[in-house]
Amino acid sequence: MSADTIEVLITLPLPEDTLAPLRELAPRVNLTVHPARRPEDAPDELWKKIEVLYTDRVLPPPENVPNLRWLQFHSAGIDFALDSPLLQKDGLKVTTLSGAAAPAAAEFCLTVLLALAHHLPDLFAAQARSEWPRERWERLVPHELRGSTVGIVGYGSIGRELARLLGPLGATILAAKHDAMHPEDDGYFAEGLGDPHGNLFARLYPFQAVRSMLKLCDFCVIATPLTPQTRGMIGQEEIAAMKPGAHLVVVGRGGVVDETALLGALQDKHLAGAALDVFAEEPLAPTSPLWKAPNLIVTPHIAGLSAHYNQRAVALFAANLRRYLTGAPLYNQFDPSRGY
Repeated sequence: MSADTIEVLITLPLPEDTLAPLRELAPRVNLTVHPARRPEDAPDELWKKIEVLYTDRVLPPPENVPNLRWLQFHSAGIDFALDSPLLQKDGLKVTTLSGAAAPAAAEFCLTVLLALAHHLPDLFAAQARSEWPRERWERLVPHELRGSTVGIVGYGSIGRELARLLGPLGATILAAKHDAMHPEDDGYFAEGLGDPHGNLFARLYPFQAVRSMLKLCDFCVIATPLTPQTRGMIGQEEIAAMKPGAHLVVVGRGGVVDETALLGALQDKHLAGAALDVFAEEPLAPTSPLWKAPNLIVTPHIAGLSAHYNQRAVALFAANLRRYLTGAPLYNQFDPSRGY
């Protein structure tokens, strides 16, 4: 290898057939796949020479990786790693896989929105009791997405793809994002997906005005990362501001929504239903009252699961690696001031 060879280490056991886009990039890229769960699972000699690290949670001490210039995570959320000394390494670029899980997560959101709108939790409960629901013509009238207002809090890759899916169904989209002055998407997105130019919503709100948006929504989806700004952002006052009979869906990260306030809003029927895929503490304790909350769909943080995730992840990493080779700005670069 020449002196300007870029040493790339992947610590995940990615299938060889998914790695072709990386191996075909450039002769000066030397790709090593060394599965590891802990830093000590890879030899010191390997850590010392790598320039680019692709990993999930294997974060060596900064002194062990003197040549590391870029850390690419295998996930969109990296709140688990924010206290790692490695992220404090001078000059280190840190990027996430925001966008790789967006197609699956957006489909999940659409699935539970339709399930709530058409009373599937009630219908499944009746089926478990072998019960033909009484007064079904009154009790089970759906709240159709067509003609409804759907709010999306966190207009990132998931929110933008959900907006694209909702458009043909005839829903009005409201959105809220960290920087409402820039509606365009400056992160990674696959061609044909999402809302790269910010054209699919009727109105865009800053996070500071999210309560005003919630008052207008028949359905609301929370898809923000967990940051100091978003932690507890949807609290008791925000939930109380929602329209009576509205529905709430929460993906992304737990800790953004006040679960106690949400439980109360379901119990007193202020909200007609909700779906939670993420929780402040995971796994959700068997004793949590959320398991038995009325009209609540509970799922175990699986919204982004996909059989195609590794392929999409490698495609994103390859796109970023091409930019790294040419000195272009990287997609999804972590900004400590924003927390994501």
